[in-house]
Amino acid sequence: MSIFNVLTLLGGLAFFLYGGTELSDGLISVSGNKLERMLAKLTSNRFKGLLLGTGVTPVIQSSSATTVMLVGLVNAGIMTLRQTIPVIMGANIGTTVTAWILSLAGITSENVFVQLLKPTSFAPMFAVVGIILHTAGKSDRNKSIGRSMIGFALLMHGMELMSSSMQPLADMPSFSKLFTAFSNPILGVLVGAVLTGIIQSSSASVGILQALTLTGIIKFSSVIPIILGQNIGTCVTALLASIGTDRNARRCALVHVYFNVIGTILFMSVFYTIDAFYPVPFMQARATPYGIAIFHTTFNVLTTTILIPFTKQLERLAILSIPDSKAPLPSHLARTASSSIHTGLTQRRYDPLYTEEMKQASLEAARNDLRILDDRFLNQPTFAVSQSWQVAVQMLSLSQQAFTRSMELLEKYDESVVTEVFRLEDMVDHYEDGLGSYLVKVSARRLNRADSRAASTILHLLSDFERISDHAVNIAQSFREMHEKDLRFSGEAVRELETYTAAVNDILARALAVFRDKNVTLAATIEPLEEVTDNLTNEIKGRHIRRLRAGLCTIELGFILTDLCTSLERVADHCSNIAATIIEMEHSALDTHMYLHRIKHDDPEFRRLFLEFQARYVLPIQRDLPVNEEDLSVEVGTTVVAENVVTE
Repeated sequence: MSIFNVLTLLGGLAFFLYGGTELSDGLISVSGNKLERMLAKLTSNRFKGLLLGTGVTPVIQSSSATTVMLVGLVNAGIMTLRQTIPVIMGANIGTTVTAWILSLAGITSENVFVQLLKPTSFAPMFAVVGIILHTAGKSDRNKSIGRSMIGFALLMHGMELMSSSMQPLADMPSFSKLFTAFSNPILGVLVGAVLTGIIQSSSASVGILQALTLTGIIKFSSVIPIILGQNIGTCVTALLASIGTDRNARRCALVHVYFNVIGTILFMSVFYTIDAFYPVPFMQARATPYGIAIFHTTFNVLTTTILIPFTKQLERLAILSIPDSKAPLPSHLARTASSSIHTGLTQRRYDPLYTEEMKQASLEAARNDLRILDDRFLNQPTFAVSQSWQVAVQMLSLSQQAFTRSMELLEKYDESVVTEVFRLEDMVDHYEDGLGSYLVKVSARRLNRADSRAASTILHLLSDFERISDHAVNIAQSFREMHEKDLRFSGEAVRELETYTAAVNDILARALAVFRDKNVTLAATIEPLEEVTDNLTNEIKGRHIRRLRAGLCTIELGFILTDLCTSLERVADHCSNIAATIIEMEHSALDTHMYLHRIKHDDPEFRRLFLEFQARYVLPIQRDLPVNEEDLSVEVGTTVVAENVVTE
C-alpha cells in the first residue's frame, strides 16, 4: 500500500465526515425545529418514543446527535429522563439506515438499472442538482435541500475513495492476519469502541468497516465484535455533551451507555455460547457491506425488543449511578447571578422592602425558566432561535403582568403588590441578561435568513420588553409616594386613569399576541390605538390644568399624575415599537419609519381603526368644574392624530 493510497484513504475519510455533517445539517435546517418539538411532545408512551427515535435519527444521520439533542431537552426540563429512554433505543435502530445506504457501494452487476443504484452513478447527479439549488435557490428551504444533496454526494464520494484506496490491502498477508486477531470478541469490541469514540460517529466507523470489506478478505467473525464495539463507542459524544448539565441530563447520556453495553453483553453471551457448541456457518463467510447492514440492524432491533420492557429499570440504574446533587448554573446564566447594570435593580438594592431573600428567589425563578436555553441546542440553530423566541414571549408576558399589577394600586394600595411588581421587574432583568447572552452565541452560528431575522428581532426588542417592566416599577413607586404622603386623586381623575389603563392594557395584550404569533394583521391595529393613548395623555393633562386652576387639585398631585401618564404613554410607545418591528421582520424590505409615516397619512384603514378605538376609550364627562375653552392648550373632546391630519 503506497503513500498515495494512504492519502486517498485520508482524503476519502475527510470527504465522508464532512459530507455526513453537511447532509445532517441540511436536513435539520429543512426540518426546522419540528424534530425537537416532536421529541418533546410525542413521547407520551414508550412505543411512540421508540418510533420517533427510529424516524428522527435517519433524518439527522446520527444516533449521537439524537442523544445529544435529548440531553439538551432533559437539561432544559422539556423532557423527563423516562421519556428519553425509548427514543434512545429507537435512535440505535434508526442509525442503521446509513449502513444500508452505504451498502449500495458493494453492488456488482452489469444490469443498467442495478448500476443506477451504485453511488458512482447517482451521486454526481445529486451534486449537480444540489449545487444549483444551493447557489440559485431563493428560499432557505431550497438552499438547505441543496446543501443536503451536496453533502450526500460528498459522503458517497468519500466512501468510493476509501474503498478504492483499500483495494491493495487484499494482497497484504499482514492485513489479513490483523483482522483475524479481531476475531477475539473482547479485542474486536475494544477496537470498535475506540475507533468510534475517536471519530465520534458510529455511521462513519461503520462506513469505514464496509469499505474495508470490499477488499474481500475480511470475515464476519472479525466484523461482528467491531460492530458491537462501535455501538458502545458512539456513546462518547453524548457523554461529552452531558458535561456541565444537571443530573437528569447526565443520566440520559448514561442510559445510552447502559443500553449499548447491556445489549452487547447479552448478545455476546448468547451468540458466542451457541457458536462454541454449534458453529454458526456465516461466521467464516466473507463480510460484505450489505451483510454488515443486516447484522447492524438485526442486533439493534433484538436489543431494543429485549430491553424496552425494562425502561423503568434502566432509569433506576441511571439514578443510582448519579445521585441527586445541586444542578450547576448554565453558562449563559452566569452573568445574571451578579449583574446589576439595570437602573431599577440598582435602586431596589437600597429598598428595605425588597430583601436579599426576595432577590435570590427572583434569580432562582429566572434561572429555572431560562434552562430551556441550553448550549447543546446551538448545534441546531433553528431550534435554539425557537427556544429564544419562547423565552422572549415569557419575558414580555412578565412585563405585562408587572404593568397590570402596578395599575391595580390605583384602586387600592397594597405594599405586597408593590413588592410583586419589583419581583417581576427583577425577573425581567435576569431574562434580558440571560437571553441576550444566549442570542449572541446563537448569532455566531450559521443561520438561515429567517432565523437570523428572528434572532435580530429579539435582540432589538429586549430593551422594549425590559423598559415596560421599568415603567411598571415607576408606576408602583408613584402610588407608594401617594400612600406615604396620604395623597388622593379625585374621583374624576381616578375614572380618567381607569379609562387610560384599559386602553394601555388593550394595546399591551395586542403587542404580546403580535409578538407571540408573529401576527402582522393584528400588528396593524396597534399604531391607531397608540395614537389614541397619546391623545388621552394630552386630554388628561388638560383636565388636570382645569382642576388645578379651580383649586380642586394640587401641584404635588399634578406631578404624580404627569409621571403616571408619561409611564402609560411610554408603555404604549414600546408596544408600537414591537408591532412595527414584527411587521418589518415579516416584510424584510419594509422600512419602519416609512411604514409609520405612510399609514398615518395615507391609510384609510388606519383612520377607521383610530376612530373605532377613540370611541371605545372615551374619558368620562367632566363634572367637577365647567369647561373654559379660552385658556386651555388642549380641548376636551379634541383629538389630534398624525400631525393634525385627522381632527374632530
